[in-house]
Amino acid sequence: MKGGIMHIVRIKDIPKTPRLSSLFTGNEVTAQQLIPEGGDFNMSVINFGRGVRNKFHVHQSDQILIVTAGKGIVATEKEQRVVSTGDVILFPKGEKHWHGATEDSEFSHIYITKSESKTTQMED
Repeated sequence: MKGGIMHIVRIKDIPKTPRLSSLFTGNEVTAQQLIPEGGDFNMSVINFGRGVRNKFHVHQSDQILIVTAGKGIVATEKEQRVVSTGDVILFPKGEKHWHGATEDSEFSHIYITKSESKTTQMED
């Protein structure tokens, strides 16, 4: 991404790879990396199966989610909100949160964080 040339990605052309991690409540999660590593940002599509979510966690930078398909839930310690295609969510750095699919829908979102941002899981 460095070097000043525009980069266009078609999500439908990016292969889905399994995303197995203790951060998720189930195994029905895939990822599609949208930009190469080594730039200023991390950006991928995460696809959740019905009822699968990630566990409470925090990031060292702000996190932006852009809902691309389905219906999901975004939650903090204080509230839960249902989101759907076209919604954009901002979690400030350090805010404890989780996000994932509702019981009756798959859910996909693009996530964006700064490349140096680390994720810390806050729930077993």
